Formats: sequence, C-alpha cells, structure tokens
Amino acid sequence: MTIIDVQNLFSTDEKCRELLERLRWPNGPECPRCKTQQLARLTEKLLYCKDCDYQFSVTAGTIFHDSHLPLLKWFVATYLICESRKGMSANQIRRVLWGQNKGSYKTAWYLCHRIRKAMASCDKPMLDGTIEMDETYVGGKQRGVGGGRSTTNKEIVVGIRQRGGDLRFFHADDVKSGTLAKYVKENVSTDVEVIMTDDFGAYPNAFKRAGQDAAKHKTINHSKRVYVQGDIYTNTVESAFSLLKRGIMGTWHKISAKHLAAYLEEMTFRFNRRKNQDIFIDTLRHMITADPLTFENLTAEREAVPF
Repeated sequence: MTIIDVQNLFSTDEKCRELLERLRWPNGPECPRCKTQQLARLTEKLLYCKDCDYQFSVTAGTIFHDSHLPLLKWFVATYLICESRKGMSANQIRRVLWGQNKGSYKTAWYLCHRIRKAMASCDKPMLDGTIEMDETYVGGKQRGVGGGRSTTNKEIVVGIRQRGGDLRFFHADDVKSGTLAKYVKENVSTDVEVIMTDDFGAYPNAFKRAGQDAAKHKTINHSKRVYVQGDIYTNTVESAFSLLKRGIMGTWHKISAKHLAAYLEEMTFRFNRRKNQDIFIDTLRHMITADPLTFENLTAEREAVPF
C-alpha cells in the first residue's frame, strides 16, 4: 500500500470509520460496556446500545477518542511513521499534514506519541534460536566524566536480537548483572540454542541469574579487537543499534531521556515488521485496541531533559 492508496481508499471520515470498525470488531460491532451486539445504528458514526442506554462510536475509549483531527490525517501520519525506516519527526509530520508554518508542533508531537503507545501494546513472544545481546549509549558528547560503562552520563540502550527474528530494545538504568538478567528472563526462552555477547564481565552472572545454561553463552573478545570468530559475533544487533542512532541523529535530532523508551518501541515495532506488506493495517489494528494515552499522562512525570 502506498500513501496515494491511503488517500484514495480512506478519503472520507466514513471510509476511515468503516475500516476501524472491521479492525476493532471483526465479528460485528459490540457495546464497549456490556459487550452485546444487539445495537441500533443512529447515524453512520453513532451506535446505540439499548441494554445500557449508551451511545458510542468506533473511536470510543480508544487512542482516537476526543481527537479533533480528521481520521485521514491520523491514517497518513500512521503510514508515514510505519514506512520510514528511521522514523519521522513530529515537526516533519506537522509540515506534511498542515503545511509550512501551519499547525501546532504540540499536536503533532502528541499524535506521534499516541501512535507509539499503540506500537508498544503489541505482543512480544519469547526469543529463541541464536541470540545476540549487547548494549550501547546514546546522547550528546560525554563531558566531565571518565570512560567506561560505569561512568558514562549517556543513556543506556540494551539490545537483544534473534538472528532471522525479532529485535528488542530497552532503556536501562545501568548494565549491572541484575538489570541484564531481568531483560533476558523476560524476553529470551530457556530453550535458546546459543546467546552471543562481547566480553563484558556482567553477562555470565546475568545469564546465570536468568536461568540460562552457561554452556550456551558464547563471547567475542571485542577488547582485543576480535569482532568475528566463525559464527560467533554480535554484528546483527550492532547493525540495529546503527539504525537507531541514525534515527536519533538524522530524524528526531533530539529525544528526552524520559521518552526514549517510546522511541525504542517505535523502532523495534517497525523493524520487526519490515517485511510485512500490511504493516499499516497492523498498526491501525493496535491503535484501535490499545488503551488511550492522555496528554496529561504523557507529560505528568519528571521533567524531560533532552540529551
């Protein structure tokens, strides 16, 4: 599907709602409160449940709820984010949807975060087979601290990638063995064939704490400038890190540490579906079923300090 297809197929609000109804209710519309399907259609937009005396539309209780944006703009923004390998900035979304020097950046930024929230709601099956695990650091130039993992003032991103399979990114507080073990235990099957890492000392204890067989852990000695030894390497997960950093530097330019996890969810969602011809429809399916994200909840936590 191309962006021209999106504009042609969903040119009206009614056509957009028709698709959302099929995605939200594959077996026909049902009341969000009592789940009955004995409904009356008051208008093309409104449905009525007599059992609980409730009027609602397909967007009720969803990410689209209370949005004043036309659904076509939602669809176009979703398509652009899905099909851009390195993502698309809120400012660029604003320019595409509203034109030069028009529209609100805050509206576009909130729109993008609601789409990311839906992406984060997708199922994440356990990884198995051949696994690569590594960590990287993102942010501006390191100032006022020494070198090494324990002294960096950058943000830590842990990556786990199954060769030929899915990718996971996590915004970590540190790279202690307990932290790494948590990510392994929650995302990597104990039936894994092999886990490959560099020679960072926290990994053996992390895998032990996560219940992984120590014999399945293979290391590549990066500290001695060895990067490939037969089929032992971490180049696959490192290539995903490279894509992430190009997205940060070339597309988003500036991300707050507070919202980094949301951008990681977007990157992994898109990466894991890069060969899926229906990624646009798949994203809309998650958007119509995910819990809504309010602007108050998005901005309520600690102050976001850009890195």
